[in-house]
Parts: sequence; structure tokens; C-alpha cells
Amino acid sequence: MKMTAISRNSVLTTALVVVLLMVIPGAIRRLIETGDPYLFTKHFFDDILGRLSGPGRLRFIFQPLTATLLAFQDGRRDARAGRPAFLWSLIFHRTHRAKLLREMFASIRNLVAIAILLDLISQALIFHELRPGAALIVGPTLIGLPYCVVRALTNRVIQAQRPARVG
Repeated sequence: MKMTAISRNSVLTTALVVVLLMVIPGAIRRLIETGDPYLFTKHFFDDILGRLSGPGRLRFIFQPLTATLLAFQDGRRDARAGRPAFLWSLIFHRTHRAKLLREMFASIRNLVAIAILLDLISQALIFHELRPGAALIVGPTLIGLPYCVVRALTNRVIQAQRPARVG
């Protein structure tokens, strides 16, 4: 029996939620005991550098690369439909924002879930502790930033290469 796309998405999302529900109590306990919020502190940024040299460091290449490929496809689709650049619409066209965010999330939701899970795994391997807040920031950033930029640039480049319509 084949798994449908919906059931694969549900399994991955469920796995992510279960893992987060398992590690969040420990993070809350650590915050109460130490008073250290960790996120965006010097320790947080030092740990980012530690992730670059530890197990799982190739994800800093492959995850943005995969997001770039998905963004290229979506940017081409935007250009064919004659839509304005993704980032421009997202920032300045309030009426299109919700639709664009839904489209973006549909394209990259599995990749983001995997990025969060991989970040938690790399934290366990490198630092021997889990910080779910950091995983919820680092994982999606590795995917979201390149996706947004490449989708917008792809659209602009393709539209710029089209001959101008006379009339």
C-alpha cells in the first residue's frame, strides 16, 4: 500500500511535534534553573559555529541547496503566471501575503520539519543537550532565507529575459 503525500506529511509533522513535546519540558526546566534564555545570547552564537564543524555540518550545504531548487521551481511558476517577485509581494502586497505564505509553506514544510529534527539531532551529538528554541530558529532559517531570495531572483531573471510586449 502506497503512502499518499498527505499521510507522509502527517507522519513527519507528527514526529516533529512528538519530539518537540518531549524536549520542551527539559528546556523549560533548564531556563527556570539557570535563568539563561540561551536564544540570541553569546552562547547561542558560539554554538552555531560549533554546528558548522560538528556532525551534520553538511546540512548547512544540502538544506539550503534543496530549498534553492524548490525556490527555482516556484520562481519559474511565478514568472510564467506573470506574478511580481516573491519577496516584493510578500512585503508590500498585503492582499497576497497570506496566499504566498501558504504556497511557500506547502513547498518547504517537509524540508523545514527535517531541518528542525536534524538540528535537534546535531545538538544531541555535539553539545549533549537539546535546545528546541534554537532548532526552531536555525532549521527554518537554513531553508527559509535561501528559498525566499532565490524564488524572487528566479522570477525577476526570467521576466527580464522575456522580450517586451509591444502594444
